[in-house]
Amino acid sequence: MCMYCKNNSYKETTTTHVVNYKNCIIVIKNVPCLECEQCGEKYYSDEVAEKIEKLVEAAKTLMQEIAVFDYKTVA
Repeated sequence: MCMYCKNNSYKETTTTHVVNYKNCIIVIKNVPCLECEQCGEKYYSDEVAEKIEKLVEAAKTLMQEIAVFDYKTVA
């Protein structure tokens, strides 16, 4: 059930996840998610959330102004 609108129907899709960290923008494209069909809220599985965390941590070590990763192409 969606935490925001209480709808029960979702569709599998992908999204772009953006993190703002210390004046840096981290962009992760093509992230698999479930999207609420009513309000559009996105939800990640535990596995996807863990991979996002790892990508964000890797980007933090680069300390560039912008870091862009494609979820599908990063091991």
